[in-house]
Amino acid sequence: MTDSSRHWTRPLLATLCFATLLSGCGLFGKKPEEAQAPTYSKADWSDLPQTADTDVLQGFSAWRSACAVRLKKDDIWAATCAEAASVPASAPAIRQFMQARLQPYQLRSGEGSRNGLITGYYEPVYRGSQQRDATHTVPVYGVPKDLITVALDSVYPELKGKRLRGKLEGNTLVPYADAAGIRRDGVNAPVLAWLPDPMDLQFLQIQGSGRVELASGRQLRLGYADQNGRPYKPVGRWLVEQGELSKEEVSMARIRDWARAHPQRVDELLASNPSYVFFSQRPDSNEAPRGSLNVPLTPGYSVAIDRKVIPLGSLMWLSTTRPDGAPVVRPVAAQDTGGAIVGEVRADLFWGTGDAAGELAGHMKQDGQLWLLWPKDKSLPGA
Repeated sequence: MTDSSRHWTRPLLATLCFATLLSGCGLFGKKPEEAQAPTYSKADWSDLPQTADTDVLQGFSAWRSACAVRLKKDDIWAATCAEAASVPASAPAIRQFMQARLQPYQLRSGEGSRNGLITGYYEPVYRGSQQRDATHTVPVYGVPKDLITVALDSVYPELKGKRLRGKLEGNTLVPYADAAGIRRDGVNAPVLAWLPDPMDLQFLQIQGSGRVELASGRQLRLGYADQNGRPYKPVGRWLVEQGELSKEEVSMARIRDWARAHPQRVDELLASNPSYVFFSQRPDSNEAPRGSLNVPLTPGYSVAIDRKVIPLGSLMWLSTTRPDGAPVVRPVAAQDTGGAIVGEVRADLFWGTGDAAGELAGHMKQDGQLWLLWPKDKSLPGA
């Protein structure tokens, strides 16, 4: 916001917060005071399920990749990163370093459960065009020119990390259009690409990044830029509520199959999720997409987390399974966030780019356990 507008921020926010509570539109999602405090249960290293040396090396390397870029000045991780820089690239040396420097804490839900939901995500590749034509009619929008984002902790420190999004109507900040309104009326925003299928856009928004392959073979790389401020509601949940799928059947593949079989109800399906993601074009490179930490994600070893529970940049230990039942036990790096990733024992594992990664991610809905590996000389988050 401009300097000239700061003097009316507090009363305007108070008015909008009151209106939000009355309307139930949920711009904030869960109110801060309703969020349950995470439980960090101190554990011994011997309590952690063990894994192969290859996984130890790759998971630690994924975490260490952020040290030189983002964590070297972090109050929590700077000293650990400085020491990690000289650790040899061998599993025995890494194990020795982690056990000497880090204390494991098992995460538990507010009800005390050690088990939680582990899902997967990936970078999809969709065919598209930079011009609208008879086939490509679904726009991928950049950030609208009238979207206003307010960092609430600039006014209310207790709302650290919370942002409010809306637009001005006269001198009043009002909620931004929901997804149905944006699809119906459009927005004043650049169109980065055109897709042939509204379900492609929905899944692109869920994943948060992706590539659009043009007829020439060139690929446009797109990444999350902003969001309309509306709460994310899974379209799969709507299908369950409508009796169209059972909870166990929900996957990206089944949702897409349902949409193909019910084209007349696709608008209704998409309207069930009021959230809408805006994108920016990223440099065309062979590196993996960047997450919220702004470092390239490592397939199989980077996770999206709820940053109210797990500080971004943390090193963790994950124990879960692949959709085929094969064990996934390894250190992972908390390098991304997501609107659907909420809760104490909750993570979204990045699987990579393309169809093979999408097959894994689309069927990943596993039980799992998480340990936070925290510097021994630092207080726990929120302490």
